[in-house]
Amino acid sequence: MSPAGPLVLLVEDELQMRRFLRVALEGSGYRYLEAGNGEEGLALAAREKPDALLLDLGLPGMDGLEVVTRLREWSATPIIVISARGQEADKIAALDGGADDYLTKPFGTGELLARLRAALRHASPAASDPVFTLGRWRVDLARRQVLVEGREVHLTPLEYRLFTTLIRHAGKVITHRQLLKEVWGGVAGAQPLYLRVYMTQLRHKLEEDPSRPRHLQTEPGVGYRLRMED
Repeated sequence: MSPAGPLVLLVEDELQMRRFLRVALEGSGYRYLEAGNGEEGLALAAREKPDALLLDLGLPGMDGLEVVTRLREWSATPIIVISARGQEADKIAALDGGADDYLTKPFGTGELLARLRAALRHASPAASDPVFTLGRWRVDLARRQVLVEGREVHLTPLEYRLFTTLIRHAGKVITHRQLLKEVWGGVAGAQPLYLRVYMTQLRHKLEEDPSRPRHLQTEPGVGYRLRMED
């Protein structure tokens, strides 16, 4: 095993599968980590920042689909789902949730390694960081904790989703259409008015002067931007 090889995290509750994949991955030069459930997998992903994640859907406790959703709140790490669930609906749900690829058990080692190489080639070059800091703010994305000057602030699920979407695109203008799609998922009837209402709520909770926001800025007629200058 080359110590410089990509780090792969396997989240799988089946011991035999973990043993099989450890041999296959380490024998092909990858570094390897494993977790037996979703909670442990998310904690390892936050701490170790793997280059790719192999994920079973049928996990005890937190389901694999929820792991995908939670991880995508703060990380662009490639996710390959490996599962016995072969139904099209499960594949669509996993891919729509942010997974990059899907393999149905049983699968061959060669196919898995080829999919893994492809996922790593297309991976974002920027390293994911589960902690975002800006001025008075500290956001632990893995724990879903938002602090302003050390004080925890409660955000509703939609407020949090809007805020973390802005964080993922920090410094860039995000159009109304893109935000509506990412935050509301293209729900029929979602309008730019929703964005104005929720952005106002976020400013009141996070900005020192909500009437003159320092970071949560409006781009008139276009959308919003999370300004990174402190």
